[in-house]
Amino acid sequence: MTSPENGLPEGAATLVRRHVEEEHGYLSWLGTRVDSIERGRVAMTIPYDEKLTNATSPPTVHGGVAATLIDTAGGIALRTTLDDPFDGGVATVNLNVNYLRRAAGDLSATAEVIRSGGSIGVSEVTVEGPTPDGGTDAVATGQAAYRLFR
Repeated sequence: MTSPENGLPEGAATLVRRHVEEEHGYLSWLGTRVDSIERGRVAMTIPYDEKLTNATSPPTVHGGVAATLIDTAGGIALRTTLDDPFDGGVATVNLNVNYLRRAAGDLSATAEVIRSGGSIGVSEVTVEGPTPDGGTDAVATGQAAYRLFR
């Protein structure tokens, strides 16, 4: 049965949250949160932690954190387009990250599926972080291609 609020099979959002936030070694260690998930779209956050910073003054978040968000959010967004997100899978084929400015604070990513084909899918992702004036702005953008296992 499909959930009317997010277009996903019943229980899929809960399963993804639990896997990312509690069961996935690397993503759980980073403190990754799934903020929202629906068919073809996902939003995730990695909270600021000193262990994720470069040795600069003031400290900045390492670019690999943004790249991880782009890769993970893009792949999960594509997984939601599979006929059976529980049974299918995705594997990164290509990852492109464009860094726009230094990052500090919590980083949040929003991924949108561009195309979900028979065997290849593409997602576009924007990563945002806080600005000195208390707002948010893009710190990185990316696009990733994935092999889809249906």
